[in-house]
Amino acid sequence: MFHKMDQAIQMAKKAYAQGEVPVGAVIYKGNRLIAQAHNECLQTNLPTSHAEMIAIERALTSLGSTYLQGCEIYVTIEPCMMCMGAILAVRLSRLVYGAIEPQSGFVETNIHIQTAANTKNIEIYSGIREEECASLMRSFFEKKRRK
Repeated sequence: MFHKMDQAIQMAKKAYAQGEVPVGAVIYKGNRLIAQAHNECLQTNLPTSHAEMIAIERALTSLGSTYLQGCEIYVTIEPCMMCMGAILAVRLSRLVYGAIEPQSGFVETNIHIQTAANTKNIEIYSGIREEECASLMRSFFEKKRRK
C-alpha cells in the first residue's frame, strides 16, 4: 500500500513543480499501474482537471472499459465532492488517500461518505503517508501566500 502511495506523492510533487495545487493520483489493477495524474487546473484552465478525474479517464481508456471494478485509486489528499462522485460512478473497489482536505474533502471532512448507501462496495483507507501529503500542501500554500 505504501509504495503505491509513493507513486501518488511523486505525481503531487510534479504538480507542485508546475505551480499546480500538489495533488497526485494513481490507479492500480492488482500490482499493475494503469494510470497516473496530477492536478492540471492551471495548465488546462479547467477547474475540473483534478488528479483523480484525469487518472480515472486515463484508466478507463487504458482498460477500454466503462467501469474500474477491481481497481484501486491512491490520492494524496481527500477527494472533493466531484472526484468522490466520479470514484463511486466508475465503481473503483478501493480508495486510499493521505491527508484530509479541511475545506473541500468529501469523504470524512465535510460528509461521512461511508454512511451513504452507494458506498458499500468500496473500501476506504485514509492517513497513508499523511504527514508527507499534508506537508506538500502546507508548503505550497505557504509559498503562495508569501508571494
